[in-house]
Amino acid sequence: MKKAILATKVGMTQIFSEDGTLTPVTVLQAGPCAVTQIKTKENDGYSAVQVGFVDKKDRIVNKDKGGKKEVIHRHGVNKALKGHFDKAGVSSKRFVRELKLENAEEYTLGSEIKADIFEVGDHIDATAISKGKGFQGAIKRHGQHRGPMTHGSKFHRHQGSNGACSSPSKVFKGKGMPGHMGCVRVTVQNLTIVRVDADKNLILVKGAVPGPRKALVTIKETTKVDVK
Repeated sequence: MKKAILATKVGMTQIFSEDGTLTPVTVLQAGPCAVTQIKTKENDGYSAVQVGFVDKKDRIVNKDKGGKKEVIHRHGVNKALKGHFDKAGVSSKRFVRELKLENAEEYTLGSEIKADIFEVGDHIDATAISKGKGFQGAIKRHGQHRGPMTHGSKFHRHQGSNGACSSPSKVFKGKGMPGHMGCVRVTVQNLTIVRVDADKNLILVKGAVPGPRKALVTIKETTKVDVK
């Protein structure tokens, strides 16, 4: 993998090409990502680049006259993380991730990775946490069919039979049943970049990207290329 960056999902829109073709796209705010640490094979056993994305305030603690500590900004970056960012010479970041790049040794601490590393026509894989749907039934969760709605039927949106009683006398593992839906790590492969705005660090990707608005999305060079 030679290209990768962190982004946040802005939303979906549509653009028109020169011949008038409409294309649905997802707008991603990609970078700038600051390099906070460089992993090497000599020290860590593998080669990677640790990057930080989106600025975050530091935790502020004041002491009153009685010597008690009063935390003013409780959800800021703690002292240990602040020291890690200061060592790299970058401001405190909200998201910190590792990217296993082939050319990790070429980066330096404090350098920035921006959206211009990608070009129009590049194929990428987008990874994010999908939208949480809560507890859902088998119809919505697995696409199962409902029962008849008329003629005195008492079976409408129930799951139905789970198996025979005497043999095998159990429900097999992996049976599609009602339960928690969404809020899992999802990767959509082989998406196409249709536009890159280097000045605003925006990347427009054809199609849908998992996650709600403002979700953290990891964009990587695709591992599977569709050769249709």
